[in-house]
Amino acid sequence: MAEIGKTLLDPGWLAARSTEVDVDGVHLTTTNPPSLGSKFPWMEAVVPGTVLGTLVKNKAVPDPFYGLENEAITDIADSGRDYYTFWFFTRFQCKRLLNQHVHLNFRAINYSAEVYINGHKTVLPKGMFRRHTLDVTDILNPENNLLAVIVHPPDHPGTIPPEGGQGGDHEIGKDVAAQYVEGWDWICPIRDRNTGIWDEVSISVTGPVRIVDPHLVSTFFDDYERAYLHVTAELENKSTWSTECSVNIQVTAELENGVCLVEHLQTENVLIPAQGHIQHTFKPLFFYKPELWWPNGMGKQNLYDVSITVGMKGFGESDSWMQPFGFRKIESDIDSVTGGRLFKINGEPIFIRGGNWILSDGLLRLSKERYRTDIKFHADMNMNMIRCWGGGLAERPDFYHFCDIYGLLVWQEFWITGDVDGRGVPVSNPNGPLDHDLFLLCARDTVKLLRNHPSLALWVGGNEQVPPKDINEALTRDLRLHSYFKTQFLSDQDSDPSVYLDGTRDYIQGSMWDGFADGKGNFSDGPYEIQYPEDFFRDTFYKFGFNPEVGSVGMPVADTIRATMPPEGWEIPLFKKGSDGFVEEVPNRMWDYHKYIPYSKPGKVHDQILMYGAPENLDDFCLKAQLVNYIQYRALLEGWSSRMWTKYTGVLIWKNQNPWTGLRGQFYDHLLDQTASFYGCRSAAEPVHVQLNLASYFVEVVNTTSKELSNVAIEVSVWDLDGNCPYSKVFKKVSAPPKKVVQISEFKYPKTENAKPVYFLLLKLYNVSDKTVISRNFYWLHLPGQDYTQLEPYRKKQIPLKITCNAVMIGPTYELEINVHNTSKVDVAKNVIQEDEKSDLGLLQKLFSRGSVSADSNRGLKVVEVKGSDRGVAFFLRFSVHNTETEKQDTRILPVHYSDNYFSLVPGESMSLKISFAAPAGIKKSPRVMLRGWNYPHGFTVFG
Repeated sequence: MAEIGKTLLDPGWLAARSTEVDVDGVHLTTTNPPSLGSKFPWMEAVVPGTVLGTLVKNKAVPDPFYGLENEAITDIADSGRDYYTFWFFTRFQCKRLLNQHVHLNFRAINYSAEVYINGHKTVLPKGMFRRHTLDVTDILNPENNLLAVIVHPPDHPGTIPPEGGQGGDHEIGKDVAAQYVEGWDWICPIRDRNTGIWDEVSISVTGPVRIVDPHLVSTFFDDYERAYLHVTAELENKSTWSTECSVNIQVTAELENGVCLVEHLQTENVLIPAQGHIQHTFKPLFFYKPELWWPNGMGKQNLYDVSITVGMKGFGESDSWMQPFGFRKIESDIDSVTGGRLFKINGEPIFIRGGNWILSDGLLRLSKERYRTDIKFHADMNMNMIRCWGGGLAERPDFYHFCDIYGLLVWQEFWITGDVDGRGVPVSNPNGPLDHDLFLLCARDTVKLLRNHPSLALWVGGNEQVPPKDINEALTRDLRLHSYFKTQFLSDQDSDPSVYLDGTRDYIQGSMWDGFADGKGNFSDGPYEIQYPEDFFRDTFYKFGFNPEVGSVGMPVADTIRATMPPEGWEIPLFKKGSDGFVEEVPNRMWDYHKYIPYSKPGKVHDQILMYGAPENLDDFCLKAQLVNYIQYRALLEGWSSRMWTKYTGVLIWKNQNPWTGLRGQFYDHLLDQTASFYGCRSAAEPVHVQLNLASYFVEVVNTTSKELSNVAIEVSVWDLDGNCPYSKVFKKVSAPPKKVVQISEFKYPKTENAKPVYFLLLKLYNVSDKTVISRNFYWLHLPGQDYTQLEPYRKKQIPLKITCNAVMIGPTYELEINVHNTSKVDVAKNVIQEDEKSDLGLLQKLFSRGSVSADSNRGLKVVEVKGSDRGVAFFLRFSVHNTETEKQDTRILPVHYSDNYFSLVPGESMSLKISFAAPAGIKKSPRVMLRGWNYPHGFTVFG
């Protein structure tokens, strides 16, 4: 007997090029099925995935993301669509009872397909972003069932002009499909245009009545003390008789240790006509002071499990459905002060600091594990919003699930881009896709798929463009807000909010309209290149209140270059100095193919890597690039935060990551190793942050929380390259109102008579009562007209360190707690410049020594001591984790979650960090954790 519920059909698929299979789908699923041992043309398939992903897995083509190998793969424009038209085949068992019904579900196929089950054919309609559900009850065998699917590429795959461009020749825009696949200025063309069964395939077993697309909506009253859960579900009766059903809804909250508390249990009776559909709306469920869902940095991501079951007399349970749900209300409007769109969650304004997202992987090798890492990385950076760009995907439920878990708001665009749909070069597709009805069908189905996620914050019609007039009008009408979300009042005459397609969140027609960029659709986002860090703080940098795209450099570490390119790609750029003194970087061909953004902008920005001296080799170049990465992105977010609510309501960085091995705009690379920009962002976007305004040189406190910051102090200290502290100041009485930026005082050291050309600045914001540090921010700075070349000889400084490590293994996961202590002697009082008599040097010394490890506390811990005779800052320290058993050149274990990295410690200072990672399957020896730094180029082992 088949159990009620869903079974995934992910493993065990085979694939073959359609032109190489000499039988049709009827014979494949009756008399001539392939087997797992079948030879050419059959191969192990990647499902969910794409044709190209399958070919790469079977080494039938080279890895398109390695070096220039993509150039060796035939493009669909040259081969024709048949070349990438593939059969996919699998077997499954489903033994059902007499009154059970079975549906075959495809959550997404690109682009069209014919499905054969046991010799029976069904043609699936076109469209990349729609679900397909087939009733296969009457064609199943009691035991073994054969399933074959022939998948066809998009109808208009287009060609790639020699000069490349945004979306190739734009032909892909005639279809309802992802547009990035013809290539962009950040990715090479995807040769099969993502053809394949790219999301989950499943079999669902129900009784005669099944549940379809419930809609969950919460409303709030009396300052969120009273809340109601509104639920509407479609019920479909597959039987030939009218059916009386009991429909049950249960809401549970998870307590500690997996114990669940039933908050609500409600049963209602309904009558469903034979082979009919009804929309059933439950009586609203009342909650008193529910635990609210908050975005990252504002509170907890509280989730309730909402379960719906339908039962029938004489049959029992016919179907069930479950969805984690967060009680929250989201509002947005155009701010009268800044002109930017201002978001509110549960009535509280939220300053948006997030980034743009294309997709996790360009071959659509999507998985829960990868999504979990992607989204946790964003939360670890203290981001609170992800924008799903219109040239990419309608993201998958697994993506949204982890956004719900980690508190990332999501701006979801539909499949329109200015470059492809009417505003690109050349201008094409001014009326968008050819089939407007198909576009709207896909849009409505996407809304139903995603609307119950609390993380979903906004629908947007397109990227740098609005949809064609009829599509835009239909989306505006379909996604209109319910009256409650306009007036905050719900009368007896109002329809239940859950009967709307959505009705709970705004629809904006385009990414540069209505509170974004200039609000009028002019190209007013960007820029996308290297900047002087101080420029991000200047009033002239960006004119408008909310920038949906601003980007910069994104060079990964040297290990990633070696892992993704052959030796020809390890050559660093040539630095060509012009007559005006500016330097042009000339990258090698592979870097250019992987869309490298230079660290200079001739005529505007001097080369930021050369600020540290000419790099000698790849390792030196990438290390100096990380120094620039950290400064660049910290300054970007600190500059925006400095004008919170007075000039800006938010910013989204272009972009957070790359769906391939690109060399621009990323906080972590495609192999999932974080760049230093990750931690610069993490620092700048913390909810309470102390910072230096690089334009005014005022110390500022940014408080994005709803709580007043009081009884806190700020310690300011300067450290020179000799390990001395020539300047210090403590501000004892500091307060910051909720959601405000407070200027504390000018940082005057650069104006002092004996200021050093290069120096380190440490800012600490701490509680006066117990001296716990709330925010710590470390800068390396130079005087006007100087550079960082003095840091080059500083590498030779031998700074002593003491590292203690405690490791716990939970299943395959290692959890490490590490304390790093700069044991060089500190003499704060020596030659220190005090700005007033209130500076407390004793307190300063306590803060520097706070957290240092005594000998008695080392029992049972691994202790590593690095000898050194010099006093000074241990600069730019970075952990990495390695597999000691692999024979690969790249020994890194990825991904790894670090509580901090690329950090520095002043004399006497210590820092505790946490490291978490899963050991590779089959590994016998403990992984090795390494610590490297500016003063420790070869590194040393701290664990393993």
